[in-house]
Amino acid sequence: MASVYDLKPKFQNLLRPLCGALAGAGVTANQVTVAAALLSIALGAAIWATKGAAWTLFLLPPLLLVRMALNAIDGMLAREFGQKSRLGAILNELGDVVSDTALYLPFAAIPGISAILVGLVIAIAVMTEVAGVVAIQIGGARRYDGPFGKSDRAVWFGFLAVALAVGVPPGSDVVTAYLAFMAVAGIFTIINRSRAALKGGAP
Repeated sequence: MASVYDLKPKFQNLLRPLCGALAGAGVTANQVTVAAALLSIALGAAIWATKGAAWTLFLLPPLLLVRMALNAIDGMLAREFGQKSRLGAILNELGDVVSDTALYLPFAAIPGISAILVGLVIAIAVMTEVAGVVAIQIGGARRYDGPFGKSDRAVWFGFLAVALAVGVPPGSDVVTAYLAFMAVAGIFTIINRSRAALKGGAP
């Protein structure tokens, strides 16, 4: 199924010159991975502390774009500049889960929003990434199938952040339905990744 992840090759091509410059400056893939997680934690803490103040929510979409860029760069540094490592693989997977949780869980602190639904979406997101990694354990390739992978979640939460920042009521039926849709899309993603993992083949 279609996913924002399908645009990754074009995104990587845009970032390749910057990636080369970073490698030349001695920046490592692991440093980039950790930086992405720390940025996510910092903004997530701000959203939580301010209970979703508009200025913190407006910062989320650009931060998500920066995070996506950093995620692409760390992968290119690892593959194209000989920086692959066991530690890097661990940091990459854990960093994604930590960043997602740090950025999205604070939505539960916004008055009026369904904390249960926010928590459910995050729990399903974690299971989605687990399903992708388990494919390796059973002899396949890491799965990134959609329709609601990491990049897709970023887009949807980015839109939600802007909507709340401009005044859409957090407790409205629209927001509740939006979160419920994300949960359902995540469940379908788990199923798709699990099926693909059982079939094997390229990601």
